Amino acid sequence: MFPLPQKECRETATCLGLASTQDMGHYCRGDVEGECSRRAELKLPELCGVGDPTAMFSSASSCLSSRGRVIKWFWDSAEEGYRTYHRDEYDEDKNPHGVVNLGISENKLCFDLLSRRLTQSDMLRVEPPLLQYPDWRGHLFLREEVAKFLSDYCKSPAPLKAENVVVLNGCASVFSALATVLCEVGEAFLIPTPYYEGITRHVYLYGNVRLAYVYLDSEVTGQDTCPFQLTVEKLETALQGARSEGVKVKGLILINPQNPLGDIYSPGELQEFLGFAKRLPDPQRTHVLWGMSKDFGMSGLHVGTLYTENQDVATAVASLCRYHGLSGLVQYQVTQLLRDRDWINCVYLPENLARLKAAHTYVSEELRALGVPFLSRGAGLFIWVDLRKYLRKATFEEERLLWRRFLDNKVLLLFGKAFECKEPGWFRVVFSDRPQRLRLGEQPPVLPLARVRWSPPVQHRRSQPSLLLLRDAEGPPGA
Repeated sequence: MFPLPQKECRETATCLGLASTQDMGHYCRGDVEGECSRRAELKLPELCGVGDPTAMFSSASSCLSSRGRVIKWFWDSAEEGYRTYHRDEYDEDKNPHGVVNLGISENKLCFDLLSRRLTQSDMLRVEPPLLQYPDWRGHLFLREEVAKFLSDYCKSPAPLKAENVVVLNGCASVFSALATVLCEVGEAFLIPTPYYEGITRHVYLYGNVRLAYVYLDSEVTGQDTCPFQLTVEKLETALQGARSEGVKVKGLILINPQNPLGDIYSPGELQEFLGFAKRLPDPQRTHVLWGMSKDFGMSGLHVGTLYTENQDVATAVASLCRYHGLSGLVQYQVTQLLRDRDWINCVYLPENLARLKAAHTYVSEELRALGVPFLSRGAGLFIWVDLRKYLRKATFEEERLLWRRFLDNKVLLLFGKAFECKEPGWFRVVFSDRPQRLRLGEQPPVLPLARVRWSPPVQHRRSQPSLLLLRDAEGPPGA
């Protein structure tokens, strides 16, 4: 390992999630490992790189500032599929030929449970403090309940403290605030790729903070390795690569479960990564993000929380809560929900897990029937699918054409380049939707993927390349 200078200050931010499908058993390799071994002789991509979000920026508007033009460019370049979906959203009754959304990572399986609980009488309360400006860190009653909830469900060795909790309107806001208060303009966070693509916007648009990529690949090099595996050695290589480009690395972002891979880092791995970030884990430089979008299927409520023992960081982020605060009425509802442990333990969590497992099993079986290799590591709401054999050439241009082909056939996915995957042809498929959304044909059920008219797999020449802990030295998806 490369020695790290003591003067370099690095922090870790982690994104926690409870919505795990670990009980699904071992991850479903499909034919991925065999495919990887067949490609072993191909040239591997470089292991690091520093992202420039505006490298291909082009926007002309006399009405906008330079910042405004960059912000508009992000919207124009990154939201095409999402806008197309909302203009033609699939509905069983009103629009049966609309776009089916298997691209946006939302848990849509438990609306019935949530709607019944959120409309019970104990949720309906209006009193003056809920209609007035709160403590910008969030109402104390919510911060206390978040601390208790995370202490219990994350098995904290010591009770977490309400004074260390800050509440914002979504984890995207937490990311933006943290990046702004921790980094100078042009500094960077290390992040393993592929990663949730929204983080680029979260850290760049406010704070002008960059991402230094730790490129992972699908090659399996031994019995103790797996595709897209993160190691301390890869972190060290990426750190040195960023330094060689004159970029100061201020932190490390880890998302747990990892998005889009679905990995859950073991306690031993987290200790190793924390050790890399600061040689000894430092609570003052470790900031944890958690939200309710994935675990509770309530992305529309935009509830994000920061847990940090560093009161300077907490105060700086709380100051930005003036622009990212959460409604007092919503804070009260969330508190009531988190307090109801009987409902969480006996109703919601068991049923949510059962429905996730059923949906995961269904989509996995359909992928196998279609002969599509995939990875599924047992957590998250998505499956990492290998469609490389359907590319005419191993390029990101061909990957985007395949993505467009899906969209033209009314199926929204997200392609690998959006996650900065180094190998063209990987796609994220979200399975956490109602059965009728996954079955779009008569019996036998037809996965939306089958809507696309598949071309015969193209045989590539073997000589062609086949192309949230936050630590000071970047957190979970906001939506």
